Amino acid sequence: MQSFKIFTVFLSILFLSACANKVQYGDAESIETINSEFGSTDLQQIAEKMVDSLLTSPSVIKLSVTSTPILFVEKIKNKTEEHIDSESVTDSIVNKLLRSGKFKFVDMNSVDKVKSQMGFQKNSGLVDQTTAVVIGKQVGAEYMLYGNLSSIVKKNKRNKDVYYKFTLKMVGLETGLLVWQDEKEIRKTVKRSLLGL
Repeated sequence: MQSFKIFTVFLSILFLSACANKVQYGDAESIETINSEFGSTDLQQIAEKMVDSLLTSPSVIKLSVTSTPILFVEKIKNKTEEHIDSESVTDSIVNKLLRSGKFKFVDMNSVDKVKSQMGFQKNSGLVDQTTAVVIGKQVGAEYMLYGNLSSIVKKNKRNKDVYYKFTLKMVGLETGLLVWQDEKEIRKTVKRSLLGL
């Protein structure tokens, strides 16, 4: 009876270890084709295309010859029916542009926290005023980057077609003139097998 219990425990442990998930690292830049939903490959393609287009645009090159344009980025609007982390798309584009050294950015997401910290430095009585940051010295943005991601989904019993279009624009804040605009299109098709697998 005792040996049967030990055998049962051994079998349970063996079964549980066989069912355990195996986790391993993969290449973050490899093509991801698990399904038709927006994924990491789409994000990487969009960021690459938009940054290359912006950096090679004649009007943008002209702006950056004599100075480093200061931009702020409006969060990308997600007009698809999917839950897409559009902030991640925005971050990837900003990261690539910052690494190019051609632009400087104003971080509008941090404005409330910066104001709070400046208020603390000025009014709390805890900060030596000779070291406190002077209010009113921040640099203003000259241009704004903004855009949206939209999709069209068509499907029947055997096929699903998803078309994504990402549009990004750069506008001058003083003039309101559109300086640059481009788009990236992605199409994904899924064909269901006859067995429905």
